[in-house]
Amino acid sequence: MAEQKCVKLSTKEIISTVHILGTELCLDIYAEAPRATTCFAIETSGGLKVYAQHMPKPKVSCQGSKWPLDKQVKITATTDARSAEVNDKKISVSYYEANGKAPIAKAILHITCIEMFLDADINRSGTVTRRGNQKDQWTWGPGGKGAILLVNCDRDNTTAEKEDNKDNVLTSKEDLEDMSRMILTARGPNEIFEKYQLTLHISEADCDKVGVFYPQVKKAQRPYEHVLGPGKTSYHVKWYLGQVEGIFYVEGLKFPDIDFPGLVTFYASLLDTSMGRVLEPSIFTDTVVFRVAPWIMTPNTLQPVSVYVCSVDDNADFVERVRKLASEAGCKFIVCPKEENRNDVWIQDEMEFGYTQAPHKTFPVVFDSPRNRELNIFPFKKVLGPDFGYVKRELSSEASSSNLDGFGNLEVSPPVNVKGKAYPLGRILIGSLSPRHIHKSMSKLVLDFLHSQVVQSPIELYTDWLTVGHVDEFLSFVPAPDRKGFRLLLASPRACFKLLEEKKKEGHGEVKMPQGIDFQKGDRQARSISDIVGDEYLKQWNNYCQGCIDWNRKILQEELELTKEDIIEIPQLFHPYLGYRQLLPSPAFPEYPQSPPSYPFEYPQPPISKSIKVSAVAYFPDMVNMIVLEKHLGIPKPFGPIISGQCCLEKEVRRLLEPLGLSCNFIDDFSYYISFGDIHCATNVRRKPFSFKWWDMKP
Repeated sequence: MAEQKCVKLSTKEIISTVHILGTELCLDIYAEAPRATTCFAIETSGGLKVYAQHMPKPKVSCQGSKWPLDKQVKITATTDARSAEVNDKKISVSYYEANGKAPIAKAILHITCIEMFLDADINRSGTVTRRGNQKDQWTWGPGGKGAILLVNCDRDNTTAEKEDNKDNVLTSKEDLEDMSRMILTARGPNEIFEKYQLTLHISEADCDKVGVFYPQVKKAQRPYEHVLGPGKTSYHVKWYLGQVEGIFYVEGLKFPDIDFPGLVTFYASLLDTSMGRVLEPSIFTDTVVFRVAPWIMTPNTLQPVSVYVCSVDDNADFVERVRKLASEAGCKFIVCPKEENRNDVWIQDEMEFGYTQAPHKTFPVVFDSPRNRELNIFPFKKVLGPDFGYVKRELSSEASSSNLDGFGNLEVSPPVNVKGKAYPLGRILIGSLSPRHIHKSMSKLVLDFLHSQVVQSPIELYTDWLTVGHVDEFLSFVPAPDRKGFRLLLASPRACFKLLEEKKKEGHGEVKMPQGIDFQKGDRQARSISDIVGDEYLKQWNNYCQGCIDWNRKILQEELELTKEDIIEIPQLFHPYLGYRQLLPSPAFPEYPQSPPSYPFEYPQPPISKSIKVSAVAYFPDMVNMIVLEKHLGIPKPFGPIISGQCCLEKEVRRLLEPLGLSCNFIDDFSYYISFGDIHCATNVRRKPFSFKWWDMKP
């Protein structure tokens, strides 16, 4: 049971105090006791219970109902009954000399017992928990306790210029529903609230993380007053005659980040204003802790809701193919027109869809990347809206974004269990450069933000070997009906050369690729299977690329606890790239170590020479760079060798994926491919949230 501040009793005057139900009232009866006192007795009225505790055992003994008096005696009083009137409960302390029968002095305490508590949804049921325990703590897990706040980052008023968390106005029911309720209850004689002041307050460090609104009883220009938030750390609550409770509406202003772990503490205090002091003493303080809900990414295994694509002058066929695929998957199809994309088709790089969730509400949130190219206005202008949030980490004017800040470099795995630890929301995957280029990794602002969400512990992969440097260039996840519920797809030069060697042995060595497309761009010509498998220069380069992929494979197997059976190798070749549309002029390749260093390691030395200046791009459209809409896959058409009337690369991918119940739809995205991207880069998907609640996990 919580203990109030101690009340010092006096033998010279009657003391009055307020007692909060549910707490112990500490009584100091020693400070003003007559010096000759050896024993004391206590009488009570109004249902008060008094307890005396000596530590250590007293040396003096007293007769009858008297107790020995010394400095170590601890006196506490409690009651279960609220006062009907001011000072209707009394404690009388009588002081006695040794063997004295009559008291030498008396101290009288008048007590007014009131109810006061600050409540929130600490049980995470969607409704406020009344008089809950451990409100000042926040714990993870299925049996955890603690209230949750949403960052109010949507824009319920479509005419507003900013997100709702960027203003201090609450005018609509829709905006109210985004907020968590916090209820202050105070019951007692009306006169008590004329002498004592109810105050709600937060720390200076927390005031820029939250906003609090309080309804106005009297007619006002605004029905809700902004009472706590930036620049406002304390609010004297207006308590009207007969009022029993006040409902506060709380919004989060910031997501967790490197300088904010996500916890915010609110205090409700009862202050004694009778003395007119500048610093009013607190009679009692109740505390509630909230955690701001994180931003959560959604993996390919979750149900798709909406598909986004950009329309430009020459991609009508591509847009139509993606529309048909979205329709088959039952998804809403959203086209960003040319006047809004300004010829920037890489909508995957511009934004990442996720969501935020509290027990009372869930809504999607788009994370706008700091790349700030032609598409930069689209997420804020067209995605942000009612019940659709927006968040961005803006680089300083001195900093500039790199390729790694595009969100094709940001993926998330399906749920996994790793060495006994559960990741029920999956793990974020980020592409990074090698240690020698560590200053050129994804911007620290974005990395700090992702790590600070806590619930999807990020993994950094090595993408230095790729020209663009994004993880979606060599991996993807697809749903599966067995095992872990998914498969990891990895681009594989090894699998591609094996397939082409088999076709050569079958007598198809003279069949050329690509077929069905103009391959003149990029200084490349259509080549026969025999030419490709006999090209030692190309083989050596792809051995290097395979080594880089295997390096990442080892990390993924360790960090996601995957077995060989959880991974499918998708045939793919890469070719070297030096500058703008220049091929590597000579076959000078780094040697990949036969046995990479054992895992785990903090900063693995990647399989690359410090002197190499080239990087890899896909030799033909990159088939793992696909769009996944449940069982419907939109795969870049590889234009591979046509054997017996069908592309042998497409046939192989179907053989690998269709047994999982997946539908392989090969889409011509060649105009994207020659600009260093494929279908995944050119599309974006919003998905349904996890059914699992993030607060039930244990990070």
